[in-house]
Amino acid sequence: MRTLLNTLYIMTPENYLRLDGENVVISRESVEIGRVPLHNLQGIVTFGYSGASPALMGACANRGISLCFMTKNGRFLASVVGEMKGNVVLRKEQYRISDDLQRCTPMARNMIIGKIYNCKWILERATRDHPLQVDVENLKNTSKFLSESLRSLRNEELEIDNIMGMEGNAASRYFKTLDNLILHNKEDFYIHDRNRRPPTDRVNAMLSFLYTMLANDCAAALSTVGLDPYVGFLHRDRPGRVSLALDLMEELRPVFVDRFVIALINKHMIEPSDFIEKENKAILMTDDGRKKILSAWQNKKQEKIQHPYLCETVEWGLIPYVQSLLLARTIRGDLDGYPTFIWK
Repeated sequence: MRTLLNTLYIMTPENYLRLDGENVVISRESVEIGRVPLHNLQGIVTFGYSGASPALMGACANRGISLCFMTKNGRFLASVVGEMKGNVVLRKEQYRISDDLQRCTPMARNMIIGKIYNCKWILERATRDHPLQVDVENLKNTSKFLSESLRSLRNEELEIDNIMGMEGNAASRYFKTLDNLILHNKEDFYIHDRNRRPPTDRVNAMLSFLYTMLANDCAAALSTVGLDPYVGFLHRDRPGRVSLALDLMEELRPVFVDRFVIALINKHMIEPSDFIEKENKAILMTDDGRKKILSAWQNKKQEKIQHPYLCETVEWGLIPYVQSLLLARTIRGDLDGYPTFIWK
């Protein structure tokens, strides 16, 4: 099993990254302010307009270290991709499946079944853990709706468009209910529906930011196992979009991000002062807010769980990699169907 390494987050736009031997050197105005050994890293994410030397980009590409550039507000800009590794036969089979709706539909269906199941589990767990603090009837009604969606998804005659439509309806109902799980400071932290580009409340701002982080992790994991993160089965091809990474993260969104954001709020780990409101009503995180969230995100990745399919103990941060391996085995024909990540 792969070892979980660290991700280096560069939050200050004035910082510049360069290579010195086997180390990443962080400098500001030509003055070194830190260095990190490359062998300790699995990824580097830089926010703002920080630069990186060509030598460092090449070293990251050669070592399989993800190097991703974001805007200051957390929107994806670009990533450094090295030589494609892995079995070319695997990628050719991936492309053939993507072009064949009959073959990619079962995988897409499994991913959405995993997503809706995990959404349902989050709501059910809330009714069990906090029966006196949540609207149990509301949560149970939404859970029932999600159960009906799961039964409908088992229809093997469904096409991709039908699956995406059912996923959209389930997600809309789920996000309208998610506000019930926020137990503290509800005047400042609330979510009535999913909104983005830009987010207009603090919860959606955190969700959008962490979905971007998760998509980056999924894309890096898919590349590591030899798959092309740009060619998906559920999300169709679009220039510049990591469609397969978006496919893979569907089942991980509820348990990896949604539950994490709710925990940040309920444990008072994030404050209203960690956000600012722009003139257009967009809500953005401050630099300190992002630092708090990323620090907690790294700690979350270190926590260990038992994988529901492999029955092995792994870190949360390795789940995208494990699911990428299982997806690759499914594409090769080693597994009869893709085992989606279902957690409770």
